[in-house]
Amino acid sequence: MSSSIAVDVRDLVKVYPGGVRGVDGLSFGVAVGEIYGLVGPNGSGKTTALRIIATLLKPSGGYVRVLGFDPVTEATRVREVIAYLPEEAGAYRDLTGLDFIRFFLRARFSGRRLEEAVEEAVRIADLGSDIRRPVRGYSKGMKRLLALSVVLASRPRLLVLDEPTSGLDVERSLRVRNLVREHARSYGATVLLSSHNMLEVEYLCDRVGIIYRGRLVAEGTPGELRARYSARNLEEVFLRAVGG
Repeated sequence: MSSSIAVDVRDLVKVYPGGVRGVDGLSFGVAVGEIYGLVGPNGSGKTTALRIIATLLKPSGGYVRVLGFDPVTEATRVREVIAYLPEEAGAYRDLTGLDFIRFFLRARFSGRRLEEAVEEAVRIADLGSDIRRPVRGYSKGMKRLLALSVVLASRPRLLVLDEPTSGLDVERSLRVRNLVREHARSYGATVLLSSHNMLEVEYLCDRVGIIYRGRLVAEGTPGELRARYSARNLEEVFLRAVGG
């Protein structure tokens, strides 16, 4: 794989018990340093693809490489270079927000570097005095910010984000988008994200892939896709690409 490609997916297939196909011949590539959006209707295969890339699912067929590593045979190496934020990220209810941050960052860092990462995550979460409260009292949006703060403070080479602003209000959603963009630019990180929010995708992404029934049906920069489909925005592109 070329050193300029961070994620290389070719003819990816995932068949679940009962014969349901999560992805069905999916192919796309993400360049190093790029913010790439994978969008599609519910059940189209977005989360399945992200979970395979993040080493959480094994594919039934096809080819995947993450920064040159195979997520199946080199899962440990992949986990060392990525951070994954699932759509429903859990949190240990009895830990405080600060304890949660420290617990997860300790898996990557130690000593002074750990303390710096913890400080960065606390700043990103921006939860004020609530950072010292048990997580069981947090709203969904607060839990989302807490999980995202750990992901960003981990400083991975590849960020895999599934619905990164799920549960957040408008102000915090905008802040998260700016944080993701700033992180990618400041640290040269690659970002692969899935979102139902087309405004978010258009704002953040260098390129967009539209997936439908497990296959890629359109791909390009937001401007290229708008021109190709004679659309005013990505919402119209999305509907026309999937036959809506």
